[in-house]
Amino acid sequence: MNIFKKAYCRIYQKTMKFASNFLNFRAPVLLKGEDSLLKIKDVLNENKKQSVLLVSDAFLSSTDYFQELVEDLEKNNIKVSIFNKVIPNPTIDNIEEGLNIYKENKCDAIIAYGGGSPIDCAKGIAARATNPKRPIPKMKGLLKVKHKPAFLIAIPTTAGTGSEATVAAVISNAKTHEKYAINDPKLIPLYAVLDPKLLVSLPGKVTSTTGMDALTHAVEAYIGGSNTKATRKEAKEAVLLIKNNLLKSYQDPTDLEARNNMQIASYKAGLAFTRAYVGYVHAIAHTLGGMYGVPHGLANAVILPHVLRKFGSSCYTRLAELADYISLTDKDKTKKEKAEAFIDFIDELNAQMNIPNKIENVIQEKDLPIMVKRAIKEANPLYPVPDLWDEKDFLEIFKEIM
Repeated sequence: MNIFKKAYCRIYQKTMKFASNFLNFRAPVLLKGEDSLLKIKDVLNENKKQSVLLVSDAFLSSTDYFQELVEDLEKNNIKVSIFNKVIPNPTIDNIEEGLNIYKENKCDAIIAYGGGSPIDCAKGIAARATNPKRPIPKMKGLLKVKHKPAFLIAIPTTAGTGSEATVAAVISNAKTHEKYAINDPKLIPLYAVLDPKLLVSLPGKVTSTTGMDALTHAVEAYIGGSNTKATRKEAKEAVLLIKNNLLKSYQDPTDLEARNNMQIASYKAGLAFTRAYVGYVHAIAHTLGGMYGVPHGLANAVILPHVLRKFGSSCYTRLAELADYISLTDKDKTKKEKAEAFIDFIDELNAQMNIPNKIENVIQEKDLPIMVKRAIKEANPLYPVPDLWDEKDFLEIFKEIM
């Protein structure tokens, strides 16, 4: 990247970091621990909400805990309307379909039940409910949600996306195969419910890839140029919790302590990156998700070590700090040695959970130019990465992971 483009990107990022001091990065009210799911009725009653739209997917809406929630709400005179057609990488059409159910049933609150896709879809519905003249494409980017969204409670059923704590909703356009984020502090849910029992039945590959999604959030937030004292603290604590609990929860799905710790890790990583941003790993992962439907957590897990190695010395100091914080190496090692040990730790964790180091037989050579273009459009100038890249750098990573 030439010196003028670099200067523009860095000035833009510093301006955004300064401006963020004046935005309301509030944290949701947390309900956590076993059976916290059953406290939702109290929240709704306290806020005088009588009709909720419950947003989920077909599988989750058939589970016992989902049915238990519905019954508990209805038993307490709260009307429940269900939208359970959320797809992975939710689309604009998905949001509009959910919005129609919200309107038809005169709902006054929304509950998102699921991983990142249902929560992102619910955020989109909540924003559209109070911004009827502003379609989703008009909300793309930063601070485009004009009016405060509908009352929103998020119940994550994975420990990874951190969407229950973030300003972002990631939406796909089914017509163009483009995937993009709506970023606005107004999208942060009012309440987040962390009930570890909801994670016990997760398939191993979901536990592993969503956990690596959380790790990616924490790492990208920590090594970027827009972090603060608070986001560095949240990111470091998330990385330590992931190191100590992800493999445990993968190997023993019934370990509620590990599950609870992973929920907290995901939440902390969400708090970190919603203020400090993510980076090139996410730009590439979003492109793969939009173009081919590659699951976001899997894409992040594969891409993360490749990107960190390419960043090289520009992120040695930060990665060395993380390595020290989670006690990976002797303190007298060089920053380079500590940074390399941290990247090796990511590779080893992936391998222990049977996550591949490439995304094979998916990426088409003919699609590379448009994917590189989309990744750059998302990333530059917004993401405050340690080292700025241009087309050839992104192309190199796409080819590496093929």
